[in-house]
Amino acid sequence: MNLKPEQIDALTELINIGVGRAAGVLNQMLHHHITLEVPNIKVLSHQELRQGLNGLDQGTVSTVRMDFKGAFSGTTALVFPPASAAHLAAILSQEDPENSDLDSVRIGALTEVGNIVINGVMGSITNVLAQYVSYSMPLYLEDTIENLLISHCSDSGSVVLVAQTRFTIEHLQIEGDIILLFESSFDALLAAIDRVQDQHLE
Repeated sequence: MNLKPEQIDALTELINIGVGRAAGVLNQMLHHHITLEVPNIKVLSHQELRQGLNGLDQGTVSTVRMDFKGAFSGTTALVFPPASAAHLAAILSQEDPENSDLDSVRIGALTEVGNIVINGVMGSITNVLAQYVSYSMPLYLEDTIENLLISHCSDSGSVVLVAQTRFTIEHLQIEGDIILLFESSFDALLAAIDRVQDQHLE
């Protein structure tokens, strides 16, 4: 499925707005500047998804995942390599960074970060496009990206949008990826973008 350049630009801008808002909240929490990269957007069929995720961490990762449904349905995930997850959690929970174990306090801290980032991104998309979605509770998981995400793509005919946005918390050597997977309702997402763009041209 080929997207029009203006659709890709719109998606990139929506995600940038959402991540930027979330970064502002995290800056206040961590007192460190957060650098964001422009999202790398891929549109993949179910069959292409595994290959499309090859650029991401292939080992076990720490993930905060939230499912959504409504005008659009799918999954949003904030993904950290284990070392970044342990370091960030230690800072947020004010525990010893040398202790790499993720206990309930640290997992709670990471889940809160995931909640902030995911709501920032999805809030940007749904608010600008004037669409409603409901969310599940954020869930912390540790597994490979393939198991965490591909397991949710059960519809072999679905089209999946993977919007990978990397952020780096300066001086702390913490990196993470934000991944959005829209299933079955991808056409509805594009239609909403087209409507908004048409309104701006009127």
